[in-house]
Amino acid sequence: MSSDEWQKVRLGDVIEFNPNEKLKKGELAKKIGMDKLHPLQRYIRGFEITKYTSGTKFRNGDTLLARITPCLENGKTAQVTVLEKDEVGFGSTEFIVLREKKEYTVNDFIYYLAISPNLRDIAIKSMTGTSGRQRAQVDLIKNTPMKFPPKRIQKKVAYILSTIDEKIELNNRINQNLEAMAQAIFKHWFVDFEFPNEEGRSYKSSGGEMVESELGLIPRRWEVSDLGSISEIQNGFAFKASDYVADGVKVLRTLNIGENGYFTNNNLVYLPQKYRSEKYEKYILKNFDVALVMVGASIGKIGMVLRNTEGSLQNQNMWRFRSKDGQIPQLFLYYLVKEAQKVASNWETGSARLFYRKDSFSKIKVIFPNNNTLMLFKKVSSAIFNRVNNNVIENERLVILRDTLLPKLMSGEIRVPMEEI
Repeated sequence: MSSDEWQKVRLGDVIEFNPNEKLKKGELAKKIGMDKLHPLQRYIRGFEITKYTSGTKFRNGDTLLARITPCLENGKTAQVTVLEKDEVGFGSTEFIVLREKKEYTVNDFIYYLAISPNLRDIAIKSMTGTSGRQRAQVDLIKNTPMKFPPKRIQKKVAYILSTIDEKIELNNRINQNLEAMAQAIFKHWFVDFEFPNEEGRSYKSSGGEMVESELGLIPRRWEVSDLGSISEIQNGFAFKASDYVADGVKVLRTLNIGENGYFTNNNLVYLPQKYRSEKYEKYILKNFDVALVMVGASIGKIGMVLRNTEGSLQNQNMWRFRSKDGQIPQLFLYYLVKEAQKVASNWETGSARLFYRKDSFSKIKVIFPNNNTLMLFKKVSSAIFNRVNNNVIENERLVILRDTLLPKLMSGEIRVPMEEI
């Protein structure tokens, strides 16, 4: 493939911007809000069915590009796949809808163009408006010249990049299923008390002895404790933004908690290596550490540290939970914190900003099992989350691969194989 086959065209001549679609006011339709798009992720996470009032309209295959700050800079761009054939959906007025012009372009290629620096840089530079409400200008983007390959090459480029994205999505679905399995086991054993007894049968339903406690009936030899007695609750540190550097020690902030509940390496900031000193040792996060946002708009959000982010420093506005004596499995503690958060969500306080009180949170009562059951849960849950860990790390490598190939494929710098796909 030669780059000579690529022709310079005006974007508006080969891509349809905000295509006309019909939806009657008051008609029920699928709505995709800005919150359903996640940075540089192709697949949309759900929708709601509601009456159409206003907003952008689109069909399957269309690309939704956020045009407002900071969503555009953060990479909120996705391809619509949640509609039926010929169905029209609608969404935020802050979307730019991009659609193929069948003579010149294909939808899949347009999506990858939209997340590439080729188009993103143009859109960001076109932004105008007051601070905090800047928007990309559609007319400026439409009138921008850019080199485009013929459709057969567009399809091959999109196929290569789609293969990577589909593997990422498969790993995400596997991880969702794995954690749902671990969550179900926790509930079955420690809420319903149907953990395996000495004969391997479900404890409560097979007549296991239950005794009175301040939290109601619990299995014999289990006890009631409080969260602060079994876990170390550590505040984060208020690192100074003026100390941030281009590369160095990772700092995990509340915005690093991903949609899946695990910390990610997106939007990282860094500190110099001197922050590895003993002074900051207690803020170094370990694999399976649990963090809870205790103030602000994200209050109650829970994140788990996996191998991709262990060794990072814990920033302010969240508590870190870790077993006090190292004997309690961190994954058991993870689900205990989730249960405690349900209690705390009923008494969040604060005037200007919501916040949780550590002394109150640490006193939340929890049911603590016998050691045999605890160790069995550790064995089962560790096997599950080791697989989750591997998938998360593989996905980060795939994202790096995709993002490395993306600008090179979109510019023709890398040739694509010409055999039929």
